[in-house]
Amino acid sequence: MADSSFDIVSKVERQEVDNALNQAAREISQRFDFKNVGAHIGWSGERIEMRANSEERVKAVLDVFQSKLIKREISLKALDAGEPQVSGKEYKIFATIKEGISQENAKKISKLIRDEGPKGVKAQVQGEELRVSSKKRDDLQEVIRLVKAQDWDFAVQFVNYR
Repeated sequence: MADSSFDIVSKVERQEVDNALNQAAREISQRFDFKNVGAHIGWSGERIEMRANSEERVKAVLDVFQSKLIKREISLKALDAGEPQVSGKEYKIFATIKEGISQENAKKISKLIRDEGPKGVKAQVQGEELRVSSKKRDDLQEVIRLVKAQDWDFAVQFVNYR
C-alpha cells in the first residue's frame, strides 16, 4: 500500500485579502469617526498602506482592517504590520502579507514531528512547504492535531491530504 501524505503550508488567498481591504475601505469612508481625518487604506505595490492625520486614527484603520481579515477567516499571523510613521502631516502604517514557511520554521515543525509524533511518520521540506507522509492515515491525523496544538508565529494550513 502506498504512503498517505499531506502538505503543511502557509498561504493566504490573495482574493480574500483584497475583499477584506475593500470592505475596510468602504467602512472607513462611511464611518462618522473617520470623517475629515484623511483616513485611507489601499494597495501600494505589494504592501498595504494605511493613512490618517493622527496616530490613533491610523491605528483604528489597522484595527478595522484586522477585523475584516478575521471575518474572512484569514489568520492575523499572516499580516505583518509596521509601526506608525510620520510623513509630513500624515501618519502611515505599511503592512505586508507573509506567505510560505521559512527553512528555519520548517525545521522546527519537522523536529516536533520527529520528537513527539507517531513512529513511522516522515517529514521533508519542499521549498516553502513541508510534506508529511506515513503508511497509516491515523498517524497523519495525529500529526495534524500535534501541529495545530502548537502556537506558531506564522499561519499553518494543511492541504493535499491523500
